[in-house]
Amino acid sequence: MDFIEHLKSSADIVRVVGEYVRLRKTGVRWVGLCPFHTEKTPSFGVHETYQIFKCFGCGAAGDVIKFVQEIEGLTFWEAVKLLAERHGIPLPRRADFSDEQTRLRAGIYEMHEVALKHFRSLLESAAGAEARAYLSRRGVGPQLVEEFSLGFADRGGQSLTRRLQQAGFQPEQMEKSGLVIARNDGSGLFDRFRGRVIFPIHNESGKVIAFAGRALSSEDEPKYLNSPETDIYRKSYVLYNLHRARKPARDGGFSILVEGYMDVIGLHGAGVHNAIASCGTALTAQQVRCLKRHVDNIVVNFDPDAAGSNAAERSINTLLEEAMHIRVLELDGGLDPDEYVKQRGADSYLSALKNAPRYFEWLAGRARQKFDVRSAEGRVAGFRFLLPAIRRIPSRIERAAIANDVAAYLGVESSLVLAEFRSLAAERSPAPKKAATPGVPQDEKILLRCLLGSEEARRQVLPEIASLAPSIKLRTARILDSIAAAGEPFHFAALEGRLHEEDRELLSALVFAEDMNEQEISAQQALACLQRIRVAARESDVAGLKARIKAAERAGNVQQALALAAELNRLGRV
Repeated sequence: MDFIEHLKSSADIVRVVGEYVRLRKTGVRWVGLCPFHTEKTPSFGVHETYQIFKCFGCGAAGDVIKFVQEIEGLTFWEAVKLLAERHGIPLPRRADFSDEQTRLRAGIYEMHEVALKHFRSLLESAAGAEARAYLSRRGVGPQLVEEFSLGFADRGGQSLTRRLQQAGFQPEQMEKSGLVIARNDGSGLFDRFRGRVIFPIHNESGKVIAFAGRALSSEDEPKYLNSPETDIYRKSYVLYNLHRARKPARDGGFSILVEGYMDVIGLHGAGVHNAIASCGTALTAQQVRCLKRHVDNIVVNFDPDAAGSNAAERSINTLLEEAMHIRVLELDGGLDPDEYVKQRGADSYLSALKNAPRYFEWLAGRARQKFDVRSAEGRVAGFRFLLPAIRRIPSRIERAAIANDVAAYLGVESSLVLAEFRSLAAERSPAPKKAATPGVPQDEKILLRCLLGSEEARRQVLPEIASLAPSIKLRTARILDSIAAAGEPFHFAALEGRLHEEDRELLSALVFAEDMNEQEISAQQALACLQRIRVAARESDVAGLKARIKAAERAGNVQQALALAAELNRLGRV
């Protein structure tokens, strides 16, 4: 067995996918919401026996390596290395598991690890006294500093550049990392982060892929400076702290979306471990999809000022488009989450979380503040203010229910709700229907399953299939031919690689079908299926000949009728 096959057999796809997607078992299949597109009804499946995944909504499919590539945004060899490291499988010696892109990305990852150690050491040094004092004032003790790997970038602007040069990195590599900047006059490089507390940003696997720096002086702008996008960092796809928060969020059934890094750290220090934040950007659909793989209930807890409320409105719209279930927590006293848990305690915060209103109640409250709902015009204006959020709800029934609730809260006539929903229905185009998979007879399905799962069935039955009469047309003929060509040892992935797209789709549809997983797998079962296929084909031929004989007799064509009768007689003796 070569290394790649050994890796795939060791890295169980159900466990790997289960780290990213909530799966529910049905037979030997596991199903869940697809992590690669938005959906409310699961069309994504993982097959435990064949170690493959398939989404019948967007078409994403493949083995465990392909899944890790797609979900983490990695090259093939990066995914191989990640899986090998996770499962304790040593990479072969002297093997070059890389290409140019993989080597570039590996270098950027390594530079971020060097930078992390550099920033951490600076925070503990004499130069980091101001940063340590700032963190202490914010209630971030040594344990949280260690847990979140906080650091410090000195004001000199050259220490990280020199450190990377000493580690052997070339200027062009360093510039592509986003950690340093080229001078305009071409005289060299300098550190991007200077005089700032450093917050490492991790991907879902826990690797450092970027940094954020908080200014220590009011003269330094911006207040927060983030890494630029690089080959390993796309900020619209990354949520701060998701690698830590995803399990607590799953366990607790919900996540908390806050505005800043310090809010996440403050809540974590108070024992609230399911908080995440966007990385210096407005919340994006891609970030929500990353979160929704783990949990679809969320509490939005932004700062209670005007900027926070406006950001909450925008986030609600994005969350609704991705079919998240939303509540909104607006803390009293003008406090942000970090300040609140420090002043009021974790229990008070958890109580506030428990009583957080549903998003439309919060939005309706915003409407009442913005518009004079004592007048008919104000009530209508308030309702129309809420309509964009309501329209983003995918479920028609839920849209109607919430619209009526909000209209009643604002005192809007039900006729306006009906009129707006008629307009909405006219604007929405019907969803495209999925093409039906062409039918395959049950005996042929069982035959295929036996051949996929039994070496003895392949040995005994494949020669029999090769000798079938040309008149016997099998829907899965090309798949069966590819099974025969694949040889032994048989690997499902190798079979897929031999098939054209149409046959790959058919094979996926068949192996994920419920009735494919309830049949005995044996050579005897396969031979019985093949015999029934032969009998059915013969009966079909006999029926066809009899119909042609009758047609010839009715037409008075005696010679043709006699020839067909002779053929029928011969067929009966076979």
